[in-house]
Amino acid sequence: MSFVMPARNNEGFLEDPSLWTPPVAERIAAESDIALTDSHWEIINMLRDFYAEHEMAPPAARFFVKAVKQHFGEEKGNSIYLMQLFPGTSAVKVASRIAGLPRPTNCL
Repeated sequence: MSFVMPARNNEGFLEDPSLWTPPVAERIAAESDIALTDSHWEIINMLRDFYAEHEMAPPAARFFVKAVKQHFGEEKGNSIYLMQLFPGTSAVKVASRIAGLPRPTNCL
């Protein structure tokens, strides 16, 4: 069985978030040299739950950190931890892309 990557926009976000699957996440993460661990998956799953509840990705890094802190506590709900898991220009942007969510509205 072959793998078909769903259509993405010019920033790598899925055009249709409903087409996201764990293998899609692994492929997108690999493009950023990220090998997904259980620590990544708990954040990805939290983001997907956030999206299901609010119909949007956390709109900015501040909201992302706050949501993670509310869900997992201070140890994981801080910028350093999240930037180590999802390195790049913005942890919320990288994590949202891997989680198959639309681009956060207030990210550069």
